[in-house]
Amino acid sequence: MVPLFLLGHQPAGAFELFGIQLFGSQADADADAVIADPQLYTLDFQVRGEGDVERAVRSASALLSDQNDPASGAAGLLAKARGDYRRILAALYAQGYYGGTINIFVAGREATTLPPDVRLPDPAPVTVIVDPGPVFTFNRVAIANRAPFTDDPRDQVGAPEDAGYGRGEVARSSVVLRAEQLALEAWRQQGHPKAEIIDREVVADHQTRTVDVLIRVSPGSRASFGPVAVQGTEYMDPDFVARQSGLTLGEEFDPDEVERARNRLSRLDVFRALRLEEAPAIGADGLLPYTIIVQEQALRRFGVGATYSTVDGLGVEGFWLHRNLFGQAERLRLDAKIAGIGFPIETEAFDYAFGGTFTKPGFWTPDTDLVAAIAAERTVLPAFIETSASARLGLNHFLSDEITLEGAATYKYAEFEDDFGIRTFSTAGLFGGFTFDNRDEPLDATEGFFVNVTAEPYYEFIFGNPGLRATAEARTYFGFGDDGMFVLAARVKAGALLGPDLAEIPPDRLFFAGGGGSVRGYGFKSIGVEGPDGIVTGGRYLLEGSLEARAKVTGDIGAVAFVDAGYVAADTFPGIEDLRVGAGLGLRYDTGLGPLRLDVAIPLNKRDGDPDYALYVGIGQAF
Repeated sequence: MVPLFLLGHQPAGAFELFGIQLFGSQADADADAVIADPQLYTLDFQVRGEGDVERAVRSASALLSDQNDPASGAAGLLAKARGDYRRILAALYAQGYYGGTINIFVAGREATTLPPDVRLPDPAPVTVIVDPGPVFTFNRVAIANRAPFTDDPRDQVGAPEDAGYGRGEVARSSVVLRAEQLALEAWRQQGHPKAEIIDREVVADHQTRTVDVLIRVSPGSRASFGPVAVQGTEYMDPDFVARQSGLTLGEEFDPDEVERARNRLSRLDVFRALRLEEAPAIGADGLLPYTIIVQEQALRRFGVGATYSTVDGLGVEGFWLHRNLFGQAERLRLDAKIAGIGFPIETEAFDYAFGGTFTKPGFWTPDTDLVAAIAAERTVLPAFIETSASARLGLNHFLSDEITLEGAATYKYAEFEDDFGIRTFSTAGLFGGFTFDNRDEPLDATEGFFVNVTAEPYYEFIFGNPGLRATAEARTYFGFGDDGMFVLAARVKAGALLGPDLAEIPPDRLFFAGGGGSVRGYGFKSIGVEGPDGIVTGGRYLLEGSLEARAKVTGDIGAVAFVDAGYVAADTFPGIEDLRVGAGLGLRYDTGLGPLRLDVAIPLNKRDGDPDYALYVGIGQAF
């Protein structure tokens, strides 16, 4: 068995620019190794097969992947060649080939016959010849001591037969391993944490080209969660960490609960490393103790970021974060932003914002956070200028790993300058939100769905009007091709506002469209409702949609084609001629923390005042 080593490094500092860590210990970890006695070699690699088997063999060979790098002397080259026998053989088994032959010649001799101190020419000629032979199929397959069927959908596990473990299927070794995993998981889901494979019989018949497999499982005893201990904390309260895991003493063991515990603790954002380790044996009382082993991150962090659009100008922002104020992962984050920076510079057109957010995890349950926030801002938009201060107090509850519920009380005092003149509003309200998110990667999704629904009833005191604002947004992603080379992404958003006349509604409650996250090709919130005398306001109704086709050009570079469209309406939806449409192309560069985005868009049905094109730069996909 070839050992696998996990290499980790701890940054000495944590400074980010545009979301990208600039320095730490990464450079040390990536330093080139020095080879004292380099041995060069040339390679002739032959696979007598095509398709998946050829790709698998080539991917498995270290000689092939490292052919441009010298080996560490003759001994290092021979070690690499001998390792290739094992790696290539495993690749053949994984594809269902059990009768193949592998020849690796170094300087004309089989690598296994050469002594480690042999003298080799420089460069040494290496020839690899792989004949996969015929493909084998399963004949008799069985699992002894299989877990009984359960009608609890939360405990159901996929059948090994559905994974290809059946008579007549290609006898891939990976299928046998997957069948073992499913057999163990079925027992673990039914409360048996120490289930194990005690024996595996694999017999290949070269005459019939078939394979018989028998897997024997020992389920072990049923268990319940035992006491939870914590190791490695420095500033964190270990009792809080144990409580925040949500593992309840005496509750029946469930691997899903262990995974949820890991996600809860990861969500605290205080640990650099985190491991939940179960005890080696179940106690005589039927309890299985757990130990949470952690390594904490630095208490403080700060970073800066930027966005740029030829229409909306440059925006720069920064934050300072304390991730553990009082020992129970209480977070305080301060944010500041200046945006709307154009050329020539006009400071009166700048946007300013400053705010602070305090988060107390585990406020009510391990899955509930208390969130308090205050903010002050000045925003200059095409339709209005806003100067305001606001406050918010609420709860976020993580109903599951995919579903989040939000509830909050809000207050905002704001002055607006627009075509109606200078108006002041004092607004208190409630906020409710529902989010479903099962995307594989929020910043660069290739599959999954995102759904967000909000409702905000409010009361405005100066004009004495109630109102209700609601939105719904859905996004979906479909990846196809090798390693998600191509992705189709779609987004739709709708909004509605119930309330008095537009003149008595705070402009920030009305709907606008346009900008990098809305309808590209138009200015930020530049799409609204044009009323009598040319007065432009937001609308009561919003409908937006986007479609993107994303493709990887290389491992780090991608290309995007997109079309966006949006409606904003006063009281009824307008005709198709009022739909604003933008289209364009973009480039993506994978930074490791999310794609660096560059989009160029044009408005397809521009109005007077709309730009001929717009350029957008930022971190993360547009949606």
